[in-house]
Amino acid sequence: MSATPRAFAISITPFAETGELDEARFRAHLRRLAAAGIGIYVGGAGSGEGYTLSRDETRKLLEIAVDEVKGTVPIRAMGVEPRTADQMVDFLKLAEACGVDAAQVYSLDVGHGHAPRPDELKAYYGEVLGAVSMPLAFSTHQSVGYVIPPEVIFALFKEHDNLIDLNCSHQDISYLTSLIEGLKGRANIFVGGPHQATLCLSLGGYGFLTSEANIAPNLCMTVVNCYEAGDMHGMFNAYGKVIRLFTTTYANGGIRAAKAVLNAHGVAGGWPRRPRLPIEDDALQAVLKVIRDEKIDAIENWHEWQFKD
Repeated sequence: MSATPRAFAISITPFAETGELDEARFRAHLRRLAAAGIGIYVGGAGSGEGYTLSRDETRKLLEIAVDEVKGTVPIRAMGVEPRTADQMVDFLKLAEACGVDAAQVYSLDVGHGHAPRPDELKAYYGEVLGAVSMPLAFSTHQSVGYVIPPEVIFALFKEHDNLIDLNCSHQDISYLTSLIEGLKGRANIFVGGPHQATLCLSLGGYGFLTSEANIAPNLCMTVVNCYEAGDMHGMFNAYGKVIRLFTTTYANGGIRAAKAVLNAHGVAGGWPRRPRLPIEDDALQAVLKVIRDEKIDAIENWHEWQFKD
C-alpha cells in the first residue's frame, strides 16, 4: 500500500463544444495530471460527468486512460452510483477488461430517496464484490442519502481480499474515525474532497480524493508530499491554497468552473456536456482572481502545458 499516492484526482471528462468526447484534450489532461505524480480516477459521476456517458463512451474513456498513463501513476475507474447489483457488476467487468489498476464500488442508490436495509446491502455487496478479481476501492458516499454501517464495511473487508482502499465522503467525523480505527492496517482510507484531508491524515487515514487537482495537481501533491516529509508549515500553506480554490470553484460552478479556468489558461479543459452549461464570465473571473492571489498559476507551470487543436 505504500506505493499508492496519498492524493487522487477525480478527473474531468473533456468534451468538445458540440458535446462529443474530446480524446485529444483528455489525453493531454491525463498527461498533465500524471506529470504531477497524482493518482487518477476517471469516469466519475460528478467531476467526470459520468451520467452523461454511454457504455461505449465509458469504455473508450477507460481505454484511453490506460493507454496514456498506466504504469506512470495509478489509473482507476470511478463510475456512477448504481441502482442494481447488475449495473455495478457490468461496470466492474468493463473496467477489468480495459485494464485499469483498480475500480471503485459505489454505494447502492435504490432511488426516490429510499435507503437499503443492512441485509439488502450485504446481498448487494455479496453479488458485486465476488464478480471480479481486480483490486477494488469501497465507497461510502453521502450522495445516496444514507450511511453504510461500519460493521457491514468491516465484515466485507474481512471477506474480500481484493478490497484495497476505502473512500469515505461523509461529513460525520465520528464515522470517519470509526472507519479508520476499524480498518487500521487493512486498507488505505481516503476522504472525498479536500476539506477533510488534514483531518483524515491526523486520525491515521491515508489521503484524499480531489476535483481541485484538475486545476492544480502539483498544489494538491504538495500537501501530501510535505506531510510525508514532516514539513507541517509547507503542508498547511499548500492546504490553505487548496481550500480557497475549493470553496471558490464550487461557489462558481464546480467542474464547469474548472474547465473554464483551464481553457482560459490555454490548457486542455474542454466544455461541460448538457445538461450542464458553461459558466458566466463573472464567475470565471472570481476563480481566476483566487488563482492569481494564491499564485497557483506559478505552481502549475501552465505555460508548459499549452494545448493546440
